Amino acid sequence: MVQNSRLASRSMAFVLAGGRGSRLQELTDRRVKPAVYFGGKTRIIDFALSNALNSGIRKMALATQYKAHSLIRHVQRGWNFFRAERNEFLDILPASQRYDEATWYRGTADAVAQNIDIIDSYDVDYVLILAGDHIYKMDYERMIQHHVTAGADVTIGCLTVPRMDATAFGVMAVDETDRITSFLEKPADPPGIPGDPENALASMGIYVFNWKFLRALLLEDMDDPNSSHDFGNDLIPDIVKNGKAQAHRFTDSCVRSGPDAPAYWRDVGTVDAFWKANIDMTDFAPELDMWDRSWPIWTYSESVPPAKFIHDQPDRRGSAVSSLVSGGCIISGTEIRRSLLFTQVHTNSYSTLEGAVVLPYAYVSRHARLTNVVIDRGVIIPEGLVVGEDPEDDAKWFRVTGGGVTLITQEMLDRRAEGL
Repeated sequence: MVQNSRLASRSMAFVLAGGRGSRLQELTDRRVKPAVYFGGKTRIIDFALSNALNSGIRKMALATQYKAHSLIRHVQRGWNFFRAERNEFLDILPASQRYDEATWYRGTADAVAQNIDIIDSYDVDYVLILAGDHIYKMDYERMIQHHVTAGADVTIGCLTVPRMDATAFGVMAVDETDRITSFLEKPADPPGIPGDPENALASMGIYVFNWKFLRALLLEDMDDPNSSHDFGNDLIPDIVKNGKAQAHRFTDSCVRSGPDAPAYWRDVGTVDAFWKANIDMTDFAPELDMWDRSWPIWTYSESVPPAKFIHDQPDRRGSAVSSLVSGGCIISGTEIRRSLLFTQVHTNSYSTLEGAVVLPYAYVSRHARLTNVVIDRGVIIPEGLVVGEDPEDDAKWFRVTGGGVTLITQEMLDRRAEGL
């Protein structure tokens, strides 16, 4: 019998998607961070799932916990094409007190440990642990191949970042072969890379394990009363100390928009970062190529009509320049510049939007002027609202970030209307 040479076919992806993402402020009041919208029609979770699918992985599990309904509904609608008769699965695994009646997921490692029996049923050799809250394109097959070739107990996906920028990450100290010699959580003085001392290797929160090895480690960790049951805090440092941990550089497996394009990875974990990553999509040649048919980002797509632009008068013209406008939008006499509008956004006459990220089903009334804003799903912008020109006044009603971006939710507008 000839063995399949693609290791992805003998692997599963376990996606951790239970964290709120509190730095996104009110954007995660009703949805978990991986369910937050991104790029006009996708959600953040679609990137990890699409990377796995495009890499040849057909067995996946999604662990959820915080306010998971929006995420579960999205996955059920947009990722329901797996066929069990072809040995394909995408299982949604909400925290369900499987360990005992009082325990939810206690940490990232515990989320996997509580589902050992389900992973066993997949009959896989390798398990890929993924964070479900980052924007990037990566061929996981290359990383799994590196893991096997290196004979590692764990292989960790790593970003190359300027050394002092790595203080916000878990940082790998490595030798000349990229074997990890120590793991430091948010160090004040990160270690440089051998031969490249100005840069450091920061953890992406992506791990490859042999399943038999990880299974034994998880069972041991579950019984440790002193453990926080977390990969970064407990399991990874232990493997670095007592086993073989290998660093895998993102530049070796990223999917680029062109031969000279940089390796694109973003943590859109703050409102400023979320706004910028979306607005960057309006660039003439964005670093993230969403038009690449060889590595598509799969998602749930609503059945909506094309975008529509109406009115053509000097002071009342429906137009969009250097912008992305999704299906179902009606741009009625509104001037839009360097903005990104999600599905079914309606704007009205004599309004202007510049640097606006507008989530689905928002409605902009007449004579509004909105600059450098993020507008939450379903928000109704009242007639004549001006945001982005007076930060002090904006801050009375809305959330104004350190980068000068204003987040607008319906609750904020309601309080403003009531003068609270």
